[in-house]
Amino acid sequence: MELKKKSLVFLLLNVLIRCIASQNVTTFYWVVSIDTSHVVHIARWPKVLSSFGKLGHRSQSVLHPSGTKDILTVNGEFPGPAIYRHRGERFNVNVRNEGKYNVTIHWHGVKQPRNPWSDGPNYVTQCPIKPGANFTYEIILSDEEGTLWWHAHSDWSRATVHGPLIILPEQGKGYPFPQPQNEVPIVLASWFKGDVMEIIETALQNGGEPNQSDAFTINGQPGDLYDCSTEGTFKMMVDYGKTYLLRIINAIMNEEMFFMVANHSLTVVGTDGAYIKPINTSYIMITPGQTMDVLITADQSPSYYYMASRAYAVVGAYDNTTTTAIVQYNGNYTPPSTPPLPNLPNYTDTDAAANFTVRLRSLANEDYPVDVPQTVDTHMYITISMNTLPCVNNSCDGPDGSRLASSLNNISFVEPSIDVLQAYYKGINGVYDTDFPNEPPYYFNFTGDDLPDTLLTPERGTKVKVLDYNSNVEIVFQGTNVMNAAENHPMHLHGYSFYVVGNGTGNFDNSTDPTRYNLVDPPEVNTVGVPKNGWVAIRFRADNPGVWFMHCHLERHASWGMDTVLIVKNGTTSSTSMLEPPSYLNPC
Repeated sequence: MELKKKSLVFLLLNVLIRCIASQNVTTFYWVVSIDTSHVVHIARWPKVLSSFGKLGHRSQSVLHPSGTKDILTVNGEFPGPAIYRHRGERFNVNVRNEGKYNVTIHWHGVKQPRNPWSDGPNYVTQCPIKPGANFTYEIILSDEEGTLWWHAHSDWSRATVHGPLIILPEQGKGYPFPQPQNEVPIVLASWFKGDVMEIIETALQNGGEPNQSDAFTINGQPGDLYDCSTEGTFKMMVDYGKTYLLRIINAIMNEEMFFMVANHSLTVVGTDGAYIKPINTSYIMITPGQTMDVLITADQSPSYYYMASRAYAVVGAYDNTTTTAIVQYNGNYTPPSTPPLPNLPNYTDTDAAANFTVRLRSLANEDYPVDVPQTVDTHMYITISMNTLPCVNNSCDGPDGSRLASSLNNISFVEPSIDVLQAYYKGINGVYDTDFPNEPPYYFNFTGDDLPDTLLTPERGTKVKVLDYNSNVEIVFQGTNVMNAAENHPMHLHGYSFYVVGNGTGNFDNSTDPTRYNLVDPPEVNTVGVPKNGWVAIRFRADNPGVWFMHCHLERHASWGMDTVLIVKNGTTSSTSMLEPPSYLNPC
């Protein structure tokens, strides 16, 4: 009887919290629908003035090298609507699905404290929003500040269903750098001539590689180096001597990207919704899932200059095209016949990628402190591998008639029939197993050449790792060269930001490498690139109870099983426990 009373009090408390929180909470209304590309609009996103208060909006038609095609959009925009909120606010988004595919939305980089119900990954924290249905997401911001983004998290629909989520400082506060003249979201995305959902469905059915993208885009436009795009190339207008904040988002499906602006220097001041010590550089390398806040000063002779981006890719087939936009100075001058193009690093320039990422350091000052765990309760060593699965009569399109797969610690994730969160909350057995291993099943020279075929086949299963509330966790991600397919893997963890305390090439050495960790000012991110044939060590405190997806943000790898789930148990009080579910959950 006493237990029932406590449960009732807990339920009423959560209802009261939600009722109080719902007062003065903004709700956005989105419609996901099929639209034709030549009438889709690209948002000229709100300009944020120094007061952070005055927002405007205008739009322009989109042209693409593939001509007319149907794409999935939010409110008819590609990229989708930008959301501007202040640090610590709450807001709701009602999503109505008028398309032909199931869809969910993920708020990438938002920790959603105690609220996995609105995190979004398909069959992990919710059943999908089916055509004709709707769902209201409750987004709870906490200490995030800077550029984040939102995207679909159901199959490959995020190719066109994504947009910026800009977290401004608290009301009355400014940036830890001089106020820019203006702010411009720069969204890098993939463009496919075919239907992206059919592309991945066909690849999964036949077991081979999915078609690569046909173009990259900047703010919905491929740029002047592709046919049929000149009239619609994105232009950023600048005044000489002024400084601008680029909010760069890599929404690309399967490639890390180099990015530059011709003849201009860049200063990186933030990444993944957290500030860093300023980095002066001529280029950045940004992985799918990552965001970066970059200052650029218009200090060149007034003219037109290309900003450009192309892939950093070290293995296999990839989109080798280059997307461009134009930085255009205001004023009277003769425009060049062809704007200068930046000298981007080569596609395979691993040194350029490493030399950039190693410079990232948290701001780590009194206003923006860090809280790096100095001790560890749970150690995990997770190998990242490409794999194959056997097919009957060697009839699939993978190597030697096999089916392509991928894994973490030799476990290739299998999507369940109902979401893991619902099964965990309701105690439904048979949906997942809690034996995801803390280390690989066997050790070998992970980064060696020509590894034996016995390493190719993973175990398949819906396996999760359960963590105690408030435990300090260290995960070392170890890249492998299984199938001679080593590459950079952007690993993303939902529900958390984590500190990147170490990285290196080759195999991780548990006796020596930890002595070189940065436990003073490591970058705090939500997505980290594990280098080709190398490793990355991260640490975080498991203080956000719930069910949280962890996966590679290269979509083909995630589709093949390079995923797992972390379940963080409740603490001992209501304030350290998961919120109750919303009144309506979509059925599976």
